[in-house]
Amino acid sequence: MRVFQYRIAAILIAFLSLSAMGKSEEAQTQTDTVSEALSVSSAGGVHDFAVEVVDTKESMARGLMHREHLDQGAGMLFDFKRVRHINFWMKNTLIPLDIIFIRADGTIANIAENTTPLSEESIPAAEPVLGVLEINGGLSAKLGIKAGDRVHHRIFGNAEHKGEQQQPADTAQ
Repeated sequence: MRVFQYRIAAILIAFLSLSAMGKSEEAQTQTDTVSEALSVSSAGGVHDFAVEVVDTKESMARGLMHREHLDQGAGMLFDFKRVRHINFWMKNTLIPLDIIFIRADGTIANIAENTTPLSEESIPAAEPVLGVLEINGGLSAKLGIKAGDRVHHRIFGNAEHKGEQQQPADTAQ
């Protein structure tokens, strides 16, 4: 009987160790990405973000899934490399997001605001887009970001913008 208990304990310890390693690797892949500067020009000014850029099939499929928090002023930018029609969903995404669909010229086509966490409902772009920016749910309304506003980042070929007053996204009112 005692040998059986030791075997069960060893199996349980091995399982817990493997489970913890998997979570550790997942957390590491989420935090090992480099942040890049991105800004959005709106009627309320220019709002700066630090974004993780995802541009591989694997990183795009993972997106912001399983994360419990997204810092204010942070986001994720999906670079699709070519203009195409996109649908998103919130399966395995734990926090509400604003999903901003962006044309090749950097202008915002449409915004899905305050998406529902864990939903499998399809969230479509209004037209073919080159990129998608995900930020905290409700932040685009708070900052006055709307369709037609311009996103500045290298993938849109407009990273340099001048003559606009900048305002950090996490301190804007």
